[in-house]
Amino acid sequence: MFNKKIAGITEKIVEDATYPLSYEQACEIATIPDGMMDILTSADKIRDKYKKNKVFTCSIINAKSGFCSEDCVFCAQSTHYETGVKTYSMVSEEEIVDRAIQMQEAGATNFSMVSSGFMLDDEELETVTNAASAIKNKTDLTICGSLGGLTEPLARQLKESGITNYHHNLETAGSHFDEICTTHDYDDDIQTIKIAQSAGLRACSGGILGLGESWEQRVELAFTLKELDVDSIPINFLNPIPGTPMENMPLVAPMEALKIIALFRIINPEKDIPICGGRERTLRDFQSWVFTAGANGLMIGDYLTTAGRRSEMDIEMIRDMGLIVK
Repeated sequence: MFNKKIAGITEKIVEDATYPLSYEQACEIATIPDGMMDILTSADKIRDKYKKNKVFTCSIINAKSGFCSEDCVFCAQSTHYETGVKTYSMVSEEEIVDRAIQMQEAGATNFSMVSSGFMLDDEELETVTNAASAIKNKTDLTICGSLGGLTEPLARQLKESGITNYHHNLETAGSHFDEICTTHDYDDDIQTIKIAQSAGLRACSGGILGLGESWEQRVELAFTLKELDVDSIPINFLNPIPGTPMENMPLVAPMEALKIIALFRIINPEKDIPICGGRERTLRDFQSWVFTAGANGLMIGDYLTTAGRRSEMDIEMIRDMGLIVK
């Protein structure tokens, strides 16, 4: 029998996306025993109401790898750990543009330039803005940036170059952040999101799940993003990298991962929710279920330091679910 409490809340959210779901209600939903399928059904109903059958596909280029001064415990690119990751300075404008064209041909609707490190320097900024302008002229892609911290002038320059979306993950809940990173404050990341928004950029911010956080902290992160009114909430799952402090952390179980996605959809009914890094290892044969769990986006192609599966497989999976790449 369908859980009456979940059913009642779902109907209210479907009727009104601004229904004031409380933190306490969301925590209760997250911890209901044997409520897994009810939560998935609810999330799917909410996704269908606000996102219909449309899916977007993200793709990235790791435009600068390694050399990062931050000590995020999951990250292969941090100088604090010996991970053997390939390191290189900012790639050329031509390489970025070529990758964008390649990913559009592979089925991507969005393309993001990603750079390791705390913030771009002037030379890197010139490369990124020139590349964004060229991509805007040569493709139909939505152009995104994931380029570290921002100042207001920097954010305006990125916007003027053709970048429309700015990605900056919070990674985890504020109450758990000190366990994940000690080289900058949580408020620094929140400020970056606010600067992006003030410059007219669409804010894309989510986190990595499976970093030892509790269900209550997962709800906390979802509500923080709701309060920030970000446009897109990318959900990643920890892919433990040898050499990092998280190398022996167990993977999130597939059903738990789907429940996390569903919970974020219930809390953020109108937002875009793409599923990104770690999905192949975490979800395995359940990857197509991410849409039933409420997702309306998918990262295709390779990730920052790990390979993804063939883009053709993901496009086929989306179509097999009766969904359309918008």
